[in-house]
Amino acid sequence: MNNQNVRIHGEELAQNVGPARISMAYQRFGDPAMPPVFLIMGAGAQMVNWPDGFCIELASRGLHPIRFDNRDAGRSTHFSDAPVPDFPAIQSGDLSTAPYSLSDMSADTVGLMDALGYDSVHLVGASMGGMIAQTIAIEYPHRVRSLTSMMSTTGDPSVGQADFSVLAGLGAPPHDDREAYMDWQIRSRKALGSPRYPLDEKDTAETAGLAWDRDHDPLSMVRQAAAVIKSGDRTEKLRSIQAPTLVIHGESDKMVDVSGGRATAAAVPGAELVTFEGMGHGLPKQLWSEIAGRIAAHIHHAESTRQ
Repeated sequence: MNNQNVRIHGEELAQNVGPARISMAYQRFGDPAMPPVFLIMGAGAQMVNWPDGFCIELASRGLHPIRFDNRDAGRSTHFSDAPVPDFPAIQSGDLSTAPYSLSDMSADTVGLMDALGYDSVHLVGASMGGMIAQTIAIEYPHRVRSLTSMMSTTGDPSVGQADFSVLAGLGAPPHDDREAYMDWQIRSRKALGSPRYPLDEKDTAETAGLAWDRDHDPLSMVRQAAAVIKSGDRTEKLRSIQAPTLVIHGESDKMVDVSGGRATAAAVPGAELVTFEGMGHGLPKQLWSEIAGRIAAHIHHAESTRQ
């Protein structure tokens, strides 16, 4: 495998995507003739939160990764005219201020498949992105060649819960000061990251600065989080998934407890569960090669058994 020869394509923008007719920013890595892999990021995160180096690791293993901004992230369409979600009301069951659901975000992703000319792709989703990937596999089974759900959960409130004592200490991310936002991201990654693997503060700051420059909509993460709550528990529907499924989770995840990954693997028939000791809610550079290798082996096996 020669990572030096992986082509990094320029960022592009697809227009009139899916039923919502939104714009979606995306970027490809490697050879378009290889199996397509859609990388779906989590709440409040942009496609640049899939590290270049990790995407290159996947591409060097004979895959064609495509990372993109979900709605309300980065350079894709923002739903700024939607009502501000009323979280106490949403959590008590009044969903009237939740502007959209994970099903809507799934339809966006399938719309991007259409825009790029793919009948089906392999899905790799992290955190909320894993929930979107699960939802696509449930609602559009014929569009999914394989599913990899990372650091995610089923929507069952009894599993995958965050350690709110850690979250409470962070406070809300600042949206009026680039340097303060970068500092907050470093603090956040330290608190939620991997205790076994030291954080690369320089890389974290650079990615945070890039994310700030691409977009710093203060309410986008709130709207996405409302979509997660609105979508409820997928456990029973996960039992219908027939796509080959890999579940990856860190055993030290404070944002989505590892019980969420275990429940996902238990619900999806035949799913493989891989957990990493000392890994938190993130992709530590020290594990890129191993995680990419696991995903690539999963995908190539799925490709070899396709009808």
